[in-house]
Amino acid sequence: MLKTESLKYSYGNNQTFDFPDIHCDAGSKLLILGKSGIGKSTLLHILGGLIKPKGGNVYVDNKNLNSFSGAQLDKFRGANIGIIFQRNHFVRSLNVIENLLLTQKFSGEKTDRNEALHILDKLDLGHKIYNKTEDLSEGEKQRVTIARSVINKPKLILADEPSSALDDFNCEKVISLLEEQAQAINAALVVVTHDARLKDIIPNQIVLS
Repeated sequence: MLKTESLKYSYGNNQTFDFPDIHCDAGSKLLILGKSGIGKSTLLHILGGLIKPKGGNVYVDNKNLNSFSGAQLDKFRGANIGIIFQRNHFVRSLNVIENLLLTQKFSGEKTDRNEALHILDKLDLGHKIYNKTEDLSEGEKQRVTIARSVINKPKLILADEPSSALDDFNCEKVISLLEEQAQAINAALVVVTHDARLKDIIPNQIVLS
């Protein structure tokens, strides 16, 4: 499902990252650990096709992301990759369900309100569909982000520090929700974090150094 080869990236300040090769099958989970500044978020952005590596390749569903043009990559990402960022990025003028339907629209697929309602119900957000996202609690916002990441039934879900601001109880709850949603659609789940609490939850691990 997800495979990388000899990934490299560098910034203008001569900071260079050489990343280990990754392999994560459909339905599998992978934890990528590392301290701050080691390149975790950079790697996640490369895996998601948001930035291009300076060297190497990323394959998602046997498709090389380097082979796509900008517009092709946007469409492929929308249909096949769900991304959960450290900070929530919602359209503030839209309510919860409208944000999910917009995600469907950007993927080039027909919007399916019933599917959006089904996912929100599963995440205990059915009573919040008409709320603006800014009126939600932080935990509710995080669940909306998870819902948005799975609405198009992606083949790959990428999560950037999903538990860093959470206490132990909510940390386990959010990771369980992520695992449950990924399993429901048979997606590969990759969690990028410095949170050592996840070591005991996701045994398949890569440590960046």
